[in-house]
Amino acid sequence: MKKHIFCTYHYDLDVPFFDVDSLFIVWHGHYVKYLEQARCAFLAEISHDYNVMRESGYAYPVVKLDLKYIKPATFGQKIRVELNVLEFESSLKIEYSIKELATQTKLTRGSTMQVAVRTDNGELQFQTPEVFQAAIRQFVGFQAA
Repeated sequence: MKKHIFCTYHYDLDVPFFDVDSLFIVWHGHYVKYLEQARCAFLAEISHDYNVMRESGYAYPVVKLDLKYIKPATFGQKIRVELNVLEFESSLKIEYSIKELATQTKLTRGSTMQVAVRTDNGELQFQTPEVFQAAIRQFVGFQAA
């Protein structure tokens, strides 16, 4: 069954020196940071970043993370993190692809899942708060199911 993509977004960056090892290869843990940078840029684009989430009374912890390393990113390489929002009504599920910008060679793929948790009592929400759903739906590239 083909998965529905509600919206897509991309974030470009240059691999900095402090992210690489002695072979100038990105240390595997930094890929998680690249996913977070892309996700934060997307949240800012929809005007619902982590500060807005907190102000609305919710935190959105990552409850699941998956990465597959295909080819290493290297120092100075221009890379693009592409994200696809696959779910946002019950949780925020995003799949990612990290590619070398010039050649579009796939370097890494992954996914994250975040859930809404009330900040006042720590209660897990089984439905994403409407204020966040509305922010996703107003994104220019939103595609209803």
